[in-house]
Amino acid sequence: MAEAMEHSTHHTTASEDRIPLVQKISYSIGALVNQLQAAAISAMVLVLNLGLGMNPALVGIVGTVPRLLDAFTDPLIGYTSDNARTRYGRRRPFMLFGALVAGLAFALLFQLYKTHSEMYNFWYFLVLQCFFVVAFAFFAIPFIALGFEMTPDYHERTRLQGAANSIGQIAWLISPWLFKFMYTTKDLMHGVRTLAIIFGVIIAIGGMLPVIFNKEYFKSLPRPEKKSVLKDFFGGCMIAFKNRAFIKLTVITFLVFNGFMLASAFTSYVIFFYDFAGDYGKGGDLLGWFGTASALSSFLIVIPLITWIATKIGKRNTFLITIPLSIVGYALKWIGYNTAHPYLLLIAAPFISFGLGSVFTIISSMLADVCDLDELETGTRREGIFGAIYWWVIKLGQALASLISGVLLNLTGFNIALGAHQTTQTLFYMRICDVGIPIVSSIVAIYILTTFEVTEDKAYEIRQELEKRRGKT
Repeated sequence: MAEAMEHSTHHTTASEDRIPLVQKISYSIGALVNQLQAAAISAMVLVLNLGLGMNPALVGIVGTVPRLLDAFTDPLIGYTSDNARTRYGRRRPFMLFGALVAGLAFALLFQLYKTHSEMYNFWYFLVLQCFFVVAFAFFAIPFIALGFEMTPDYHERTRLQGAANSIGQIAWLISPWLFKFMYTTKDLMHGVRTLAIIFGVIIAIGGMLPVIFNKEYFKSLPRPEKKSVLKDFFGGCMIAFKNRAFIKLTVITFLVFNGFMLASAFTSYVIFFYDFAGDYGKGGDLLGWFGTASALSSFLIVIPLITWIATKIGKRNTFLITIPLSIVGYALKWIGYNTAHPYLLLIAAPFISFGLGSVFTIISSMLADVCDLDELETGTRREGIFGAIYWWVIKLGQALASLISGVLLNLTGFNIALGAHQTTQTLFYMRICDVGIPIVSSIVAIYILTTFEVTEDKAYEIRQELEKRRGKT
């Protein structure tokens, strides 16, 4: 096993490798759109159970099936984007189409009514969500690939992902208050229908900004040789799955993100039924403030700090510091769940923020380095395929969290019909799931990261060799 801490020479970013501020801002707004749709769906999907009374197992299914569809569509879109050659670039035409169509689909997704049967609402939401995730992939997959190629510099990649992740935290600043907003309107379903239209417009408009302002570093690549599309597509996917560095980063993300999402699914129920005995109003307030504390901590402290540290001591070393801090945060939740002092939970928020802050800043930057490694080994750039597979795993984690949390919620004995009268055993098991699962998954992620081999020195060696091949040196 590699040494836990890497020792590399610190390199300085050349001025020509810096990304202009306007491009960083526009790309960051695209990242906000990407995170907003995920955060909004996670918060708004609660209405399927709490507003419509849909069985938690069915709620889990509607969160899982679209991700299985993603397994086929995301890599295909990534491959098509990698191999497209248009006057507008490889990425931006797909991004424009995806932003507009996905915005419309999101607006329609939550147009649900209590007067319809459970199975009608189930099938309506399932079909529309499948359509939405495919449409949004036309924006998200080329957008992610664009971020991998905007600069060849090891540290500037981290700064770009740090800026994008910081702006993206606005989504998580808003999402905890969505339930409160829905609850204080006419009813939950009226509130969710209104929010769906608002977010649909934001997705469409915000998604167009990186299309307009961002430039593609590899826009002028030569056209690929004519070959069997299916053979080349599956060959590219197999190369990605054989790339050990890529697989390690993907598994780490799955563990950290899936652990967080599982905890988030239980956090709402613990707050509503343990801290406030079924009072959605008071529970919504605490849920909102907890999310606000997490997002503000990430935006103001955690992500800027992660970005700065990573440019000083390297990406892997930084991750080995930040993930243990998130474990401390999850452990503090057990203390924070206090019926006498429920707002004690807020002490855990800043620590937990180090988890996702690390994944979407450091790991995203490391993926760009892996794309360079792949080009060195194969002679082909395939950011789209790498990004598609990686983000499919993230979405799979989100879906599995939805499915598993629904099953686990049933196993704890939770019954929506009991309202405030959930059993003591049920409340205890919900807290165990909320705290224990992300701690275990994070510990496993730390172990895997200690074996990651693309250090700062290695990344610069790869870049130098690639530039020699391209005739730039």
